[in-house]
Amino acid sequence: MEGVFSKLKGDKWIWLIVIILSIWSLLAVYSSVGTLAYKEGKGTEMYLFKHFSVVAIGIVLMYLSHKLDYRYYAGISKILMLITIPLLLYTLIFGNKVNDASRWMTIPVINQTFQTSDLAKLALITYLARMLHLRQEVIEDVKQSFVPIMGAVCLVFVLIAWANLSTALMLFGVSILLLIIGRISIKQIGVVCLGGGLLLLLVISLGPRRATYMSRFDSFLQGDKSTDTRVPFQEDRNYQANNSKIAIATGGLLGKGPGNSVQRNVLPHPYSDFIFAIIVEEYGTVGAAILLFLYVVLMYRCIRIVTLSPRAFGAFLAAGLGFSLTIQALANMAVAVGLGPVTGIPLPLVSMGGTSILFTSVALGIILSVSRNIEELKYKEELQEIPKPKKVVVGTI
Repeated sequence: MEGVFSKLKGDKWIWLIVIILSIWSLLAVYSSVGTLAYKEGKGTEMYLFKHFSVVAIGIVLMYLSHKLDYRYYAGISKILMLITIPLLLYTLIFGNKVNDASRWMTIPVINQTFQTSDLAKLALITYLARMLHLRQEVIEDVKQSFVPIMGAVCLVFVLIAWANLSTALMLFGVSILLLIIGRISIKQIGVVCLGGGLLLLLVISLGPRRATYMSRFDSFLQGDKSTDTRVPFQEDRNYQANNSKIAIATGGLLGKGPGNSVQRNVLPHPYSDFIFAIIVEEYGTVGAAILLFLYVVLMYRCIRIVTLSPRAFGAFLAAGLGFSLTIQALANMAVAVGLGPVTGIPLPLVSMGGTSILFTSVALGIILSVSRNIEELKYKEELQEIPKPKKVVVGTI
């Protein structure tokens, strides 16, 4: 293990956390896809192999991303934004519709679905990091810095929120945190929040999923009172939340053991949206605490990279991508335990999902690239401080 880690650059703790979460993900997904496999007439081993392939590709992408100097991502971010906006528009108009939501588009030739919001998260955060870095000298100038930054945030927000409000709100929150770190004035941040609020009202009142948003929000506020005993339990608006709570409540301290979940058979999407509930049921409160601790340590290591980065762009990258991953994890856990309305946000590196795992891996690779650059600069400084050995002249006999 030590020999493998010696070949990996960047923060070793982040590498270790990724490996632990990936192994845990394989166990949790294999345990929770039984019902899906039965409905589709396929073996659970097929889903395990498919998920393992995605995880393996993700680790390869993370390795390749961390080998590339993070400063190149400044130029890549412009290209990503130019690609992301048309793709989001295309997905809204021509994307695959599921429950009145067009979140996916099918890639021609390979016939695989692709969630464009995952690309948008990476594109917007890297673009904001670049803009904040370049505009630090004129950060208070409205035309040169504020308008292009606000325009990018609000445009991506409304395009995602039209079909995926939870992801859009999470990304908007991360953007606001980046603006605060980037020394944008409180007045300007207030304007961004006001613009985001107006767009939110527009989406909720006119969007295609307005009925779904209001129903989920009302169910969350009403809690158990929203359960209608006159309809079958499967038609209850709180069906997902209630079964998630049952899974967590029956997990106890140490859980029922890997593969022994009961609620995986009745809980919708136990392998993605509600995988945390299955983990708590099988591994107990101790397992949940360990999982939460891993994400907290991940955020701590990202903050450490922010403080050590000699360049503003690297600091903004590590902060934005680190906050995005951690907030997404906390949001998924909050929904599972009933602290938030039901959303479709997966648990990073753990939930089954192709584009989510791949783009999360790339984001972690970029963070590790910043960390690798810090290590290389530190090594060069140490070499300069070491006095050179004096030249010894050997005389002839």
